[in-house]
Amino acid sequence: MQTKTNRKSGFTLVEIMIVVAIIGLLAAIAIPNFIRARTKSQENACINNLRQIDGAIQQWALETKQAATASVAADGSTIQPYLGRGNGGSLPACPSASATATNGFASSYAVTTVSAAPTCVITPSTHVLAP
Repeated sequence: MQTKTNRKSGFTLVEIMIVVAIIGLLAAIAIPNFIRARTKSQENACINNLRQIDGAIQQWALETKQAATASVAADGSTIQPYLGRGNGGSLPACPSASATATNGFASSYAVTTVSAAPTCVITPSTHVLAP
């Protein structure tokens, strides 16, 4: 005669704790990598914006016969038509800027003259347009 054991199948507390510990370890490894990738992509986007702004400044200077010492409007109004967005389009802003920034272009980028390269105001140490 066979004896029936009334054993319910399921996971023990130790097995669940091991799974949670493994998931926590993987998250501890992955989260810094995600943050680093996000920061690097924001840096690359800002540098590409600087490249576009510099190209727009150079195109504006050529088309309007400006000297290398000519000043560019800090709000970007002189170069807006040359950024490929038309007069009604929005100017680029640094992706690292806070979401609550109201004046995106002027609070993100500094433009002075035709010969000076535009700079990022938000993170000037890493968001640099290479010569």
